[in-house]
Amino acid sequence: MRRFLVWSALAALVGLLIAGGGYWAYWTYYARFQPVTVSRDQAAIQALLDEAGWISAGGGGAPVYIVGYRDSAAMQRYEREEVPKLRAAGAEVRIIVFARPDREGMEQSTEAERATVAELWLTRDWPLYERWTATPTASWTAAGIPSADDNLARSAVVDAGQKFVTDLTGYLRNSGLQPGYPLILWRDEQGYMRACACTDPRSWVFIRDDLGAPDRIDADAPVELGLEPEQSPEGSLPPLEYPDLPPIPDSDASAAETGPDTPTSSEARPAPRQPSTPRPAPKAQRQDDTTFY
Repeated sequence: MRRFLVWSALAALVGLLIAGGGYWAYWTYYARFQPVTVSRDQAAIQALLDEAGWISAGGGGAPVYIVGYRDSAAMQRYEREEVPKLRAAGAEVRIIVFARPDREGMEQSTEAERATVAELWLTRDWPLYERWTATPTASWTAAGIPSADDNLARSAVVDAGQKFVTDLTGYLRNSGLQPGYPLILWRDEQGYMRACACTDPRSWVFIRDDLGAPDRIDADAPVELGLEPEQSPEGSLPPLEYPDLPPIPDSDASAAETGPDTPTSSEARPAPRQPSTPRPAPKAQRQDDTTFY
């Protein structure tokens, strides 16, 4: 009886270890990358997204909101690798940028970044966003953009962006999502709001599945560049037409036209002149002495 109890306890312990290891693997490699379905405060979240100063390149499809800040490496990578796939599926990507507030007395944004964020929220200028993201952070000076630090109205816009992020992340925590950037929100085919703190690329596949986006875009697809034919300058001569040449006869036809008495090219060609054999050198002969009187 005692041996039976010992073996039963060992089997239960092994079972618990296997179950715990399986749950750990499921959570570590799959579950923690899944987006969450927003079950609370959907109306409040949608109102925040509609009122925010988002920017878009157009598209007119189902909106996908990407929330983040300029120096987020994960957001830059997501825009570079995944946004073209979402647009290929017909989605309209709407980007919301904000300037991070100071943390423990340390500035997390620059003056140029705050000025650009305020300008984007006010004008929704997509070409400006493209120029901004294509320029290294250290080289961006926000030339021609009014400063947000010396302008009360623009400073209020920057503060409104920070409050937007605070309220949005607070609502999403109620549905079990910890904030991370890029923060992506969309609706699936059934109309449910979904959210993902997509700091890890392993989360991106779930968004593509919900929106029907391809896993890759064929790089060999032809692209119409829309180039016009080159115009010849005024006063220049028109190009010459290529002359019409008679067709080249086939080798069989040329062989049929030649008769038996017609010498071929090999027969008509003169034979090379053979070098003549040199004459032998004369042999030395002894002659009799001759006496002259």
